[in-house]
Amino acid sequence: MLQLLFLVLFAEGAAAFLLMVKIGPLREMVMRALDQLKMGRGPSMVIVKTLACTAAAIFMSSIFSIVKIQNKGAKLGTVTPMDQVIWGTQLLDASLLGFILYLGFVIDRMHRYLRKLTGLKETVSSSRKEVEELQKENRIFKEKEDKNSREMRVLQEEASNLTQKLQRLKSELEEKEKRAVSAEAHVASLQKQSEDLLLEYDRLLEDNQVLQAQALSFRG
Repeated sequence: MLQLLFLVLFAEGAAAFLLMVKIGPLREMVMRALDQLKMGRGPSMVIVKTLACTAAAIFMSSIFSIVKIQNKGAKLGTVTPMDQVIWGTQLLDASLLGFILYLGFVIDRMHRYLRKLTGLKETVSSSRKEVEELQKENRIFKEKEDKNSREMRVLQEEASNLTQKLQRLKSELEEKEKRAVSAEAHVASLQKQSEDLLLEYDRLLEDNQVLQAQALSFRG
């Protein structure tokens, strides 16, 4: 019995030590074993629960026996050698069982906390990846924004140049229109002068004909 208790205590101590100190892949092996043990629904889980209940029952029985022997010795005023041997044996059993139960509780708490810690690390890792992706998208967005800003400035400069060219063309068009109006007025003036000259020419022809007629009449 004592050898079995020491063996269980040593196994639990080794498991607790491996959970506290990470030595290569040993912690992961212990964690996987505990996961399979806790999540199992087969005979292994029933055996573990049965052993835990049996250990707790033996522990309580040992404590009861120790208290009973102490009360008996207090009433008699002395303790027989047989009772001393039984008291020592029960005390040793109770101590070992107490340590086994305590280490089992510690291992269970450590397993839960390490699982939570692993989940938190995974969450932090995924959150970090999301933050990195968001930062990358933000950089890409800023680069696109800068590129769009540069293109916008280029388009604004082109629009400004086109506006200046349009204004210059409008000025040239107005100047040409003014020249066209002036040319039309000049042409109209020349046409009027030409008409006046034609009228004067016709009048002079008539006067010339009259003078020729008068000259012929004088000769006859």
